[in-house]
Amino acid sequence: MENVNVIVDYLLTNKLVLTLLVLSVIMLLKRIALAQIRGDVSFLSEEQRKWMSRAKNGAFAASLLILFLLWKSEISQFALSVTAIAIAIVVASKEIILCFTGSIQRASSRSFRMGDWIEVGKVCGEVIEHNMMATVIQEIDLQHGQYHYTGKTATLPNSLFFTHPVKNLNFMKRYVFHNFSIVVPRFVNLYPLLPIMHERMDAHFTHFIDVARRYNSMIEKHAGVDLPSAEPHIEITSAPAGEQIVHFMIFCPTEKANHLEQLIRQDFMQEYEKAFAPNSEVEPVIEV
Repeated sequence: MENVNVIVDYLLTNKLVLTLLVLSVIMLLKRIALAQIRGDVSFLSEEQRKWMSRAKNGAFAASLLILFLLWKSEISQFALSVTAIAIAIVVASKEIILCFTGSIQRASSRSFRMGDWIEVGKVCGEVIEHNMMATVIQEIDLQHGQYHYTGKTATLPNSLFFTHPVKNLNFMKRYVFHNFSIVVPRFVNLYPLLPIMHERMDAHFTHFIDVARRYNSMIEKHAGVDLPSAEPHIEITSAPAGEQIVHFMIFCPTEKANHLEQLIRQDFMQEYEKAFAPNSEVEPVIEV
């Protein structure tokens, strides 16, 4: 018992040693907790990522609290001694303060949570971790009409939430409004092709169209806005040089969007060839 008292007295009088010991214990507990949460799986689930983020944030908060309690007297003295340069410290730490307040703003507004798809500026991706300083996302290629992961991980400082709008794209994880266009150089009457194209598209959408309608209705109720229907849409416009542009908009499962686009392009080319190839000298050109 006397040995224990001696050790406690030594640690209390040597705060630096006590601080290192406490931080080591917290780090060890965090590593054990993360290992238990991860297990032996190769890919993390959304629930595992949530608990890993909570473990990291909890360890960070506990470290800050214990450090403050251990060194509060020294911190008070230091605060008094640097009163004259307080403004300089605030200016120098502006970005850090913005990151902290950005984290508070995100939490209070509930703009997104773990596992959501978000877009900040030109960066799009799935949130895999967030803490007081930064948000980590797994990048997704949405800028080029793709919906697959690029393999890149982006770390966004929370201060960006004050300078860039945060778009929550979570509904796009399941179904998406996918838009693409086909350009026909020659000015011909394409409207007779539209009923045929609608029939072809309906055939492609038969196995999921009912679910798409229900999901579309659910998004409308959640967002409180009138969205385009789940039915495929086709519009024809003209370019200044005389080309005709056929615009397609489909509401479909996100992972099938590019495959369905290729099927629709193929159907259109086949029907165009049947209707106009014998009398046409110029083949149609396809552009996104």
